[in-house]
Amino acid sequence: MKKLMAAVLYWLEFLVVSALLQVLARLRPDTSSNFVGRLCRVVGPMLPVSRIAYRNLEMTMPELDGHARKQIVLGMWENLGRNMGELPHIAALRENTVTGPGFEVQGAEYLAQQAQHGGSVLFVSGHIGNWEMLPPAVAQHGTPFASFYRAPSNPLINGVICSLRSKAMGRTPVPLFAKGAKGARQALAYVSRGGRLGMLVDQKMNDGIEASFFGRPTMTAPALAAMALRYRCPVIPGYVERLGPARLRIVVEPPMVLPDTGDKQKDLQTLVQMVNDRLETWIRKNPSSWLWLHRRWAKELYR
Repeated sequence: MKKLMAAVLYWLEFLVVSALLQVLARLRPDTSSNFVGRLCRVVGPMLPVSRIAYRNLEMTMPELDGHARKQIVLGMWENLGRNMGELPHIAALRENTVTGPGFEVQGAEYLAQQAQHGGSVLFVSGHIGNWEMLPPAVAQHGTPFASFYRAPSNPLINGVICSLRSKAMGRTPVPLFAKGAKGARQALAYVSRGGRLGMLVDQKMNDGIEASFFGRPTMTAPALAAMALRYRCPVIPGYVERLGPARLRIVVEPPMVLPDTGDKQKDLQTLVQMVNDRLETWIRKNPSSWLWLHRRWAKELYR
């Protein structure tokens, strides 16, 4: 009986999500972005999960007053809503449009260099701006990369999301690795064969290593740093800056200089910290562009 009820709920969720995506797909990309963005700006702050965002801001930016924190949370929800509104349109966004929907790439020369050089490369970013635009935009510059994803509990919804992502990549099929031990092994093998892999590394990993983030110690995933040091492959940082509704700038930075002291553990710790510092710099530029809804620091800080 439980399995039957779960199957019914999955189908109901699938029908609702599919219908919503079809409606959004019929709108102009900027209209869809505006609609869901404004809706989430109103509804999001009323959800209990917003308390996590406020607590994160209190811990990381204590200099801000209540009004400033509220504006960041409102902006965060609006950006998240815009991301959802833009999801059905990502495949149709064009590069270097004069105005309106579209995207541009700043630092495209680093992608060109990598495309010419070939071999393994790791792209590192976080949940900043519309991070869903990173894979298709980078792929258009000759450097498509595989990535990790957290599969929704509803397999039907997971199929919809994977379909949208595949459509955005066009004729450039790349693997998607499910988060977990199995996916990690598959990704490691992929990189060892010369594959390109992108990772969002701004969430807490309880069995990671401790590093500082916004001046506070937190457990951080070491996988990217471990792969980079093992294969001595370039680590290219980048993030997405929102310029307007369905208008985005992908900022690609020069490859990071990998530590090489001969002490493997020290180099690993150094590179993990370097990545955290880079993420913090991006977030501080525009705090409302980051997803503040995760318990990034120790559990006791949220009690």
